[in-house]
Amino acid sequence: MEAVAAAAPALDIRYLLFLQNFRNSIDNALTPFMESVSLFAVTYLIMIPVLFYWMLTKRGGLYTLASYYIACGFNAVVKLTVCAYRPWIRDSRVLPAGDAISTATGYSFPSGHTITATPIYGGLAVTGWKRAKWFSVICILMVLITGFSRNYLGVHTPQDVFVATCEGLLSLYLMSRLFTWLEKHPEKEDRILLGGFIFGWLALLYITFKPYPMDYVDGKLLVDPKRMMVDGYGDIAMIIAFTAARYIEKRWIRFEATGVNAKGIVVCAVGMAILWALLTYQKAPLDNALGSNWGHFVNSIIVIFYCIAGYPLIIKLCMGQNRADWAFH
Repeated sequence: MEAVAAAAPALDIRYLLFLQNFRNSIDNALTPFMESVSLFAVTYLIMIPVLFYWMLTKRGGLYTLASYYIACGFNAVVKLTVCAYRPWIRDSRVLPAGDAISTATGYSFPSGHTITATPIYGGLAVTGWKRAKWFSVICILMVLITGFSRNYLGVHTPQDVFVATCEGLLSLYLMSRLFTWLEKHPEKEDRILLGGFIFGWLALLYITFKPYPMDYVDGKLLVDPKRMMVDGYGDIAMIIAFTAARYIEKRWIRFEATGVNAKGIVVCAVGMAILWALLTYQKAPLDNALGSNWGHFVNSIIVIFYCIAGYPLIIKLCMGQNRADWAFH
């Protein structure tokens, strides 16, 4: 690795070193902000579209969530196919800022934080554009800031962020077209969901049994593929869980968004508190009990079933909803 560090850095590495020098020149004044932006994207950002789904607009929330789950699952397949090493492994002169390296799990290309931020913030921007353009503008800015934060912190190259952003935008576009088509052909949705469900399991088999690079430096494995698969299990589980939970909700639950009223606010607030607890405390015990791969997998299954079908059933019962409207309303 010292030989690599002594060579002239590639353009993407030079860009990261430029940002690194800038960070040092301002004594890391912006680092806490960039870390917070990145961390929020992969921890609690998901709560916003879930709240939209439960309270404000079922279709809009579902569109954002579907775009996110599909993008993350697809991104996991791409990431574990390309197997690109992180910047600091490619060049030891790259020193990630603060605690960013501890949250930069998995391979580098494309960026997982960006693939989370783009479809969620982007979906919220699309959903809110007609009613609150200021909110949509903020969401668009957050897509850009989150992506840049991964470069600023030194954990992703520009191409990692750019490709992940393109994946997220593509997912938003395809889901928009699919949702519009399903409004005209609702009887076709079951086939789409089944296809997604099967794809998820095939993707899981693929990342489990495909060959991975086994590079050694000084007799030590440079990157352990088993550790690189962990996020992939959790992300691909999103597709599996979403397609199954969506089928259950549209078939047997068919709840309606509560709307902004006293009872609906209370019901959704309780649901948000439970979701926050799941996001905060559930993953570590599952990893300890089942191992990191299956712990992440089961964590995604539980969270998504809770968001898409489980708590919506509670909403329907609490709000006294008896109508069986078609699911996107």
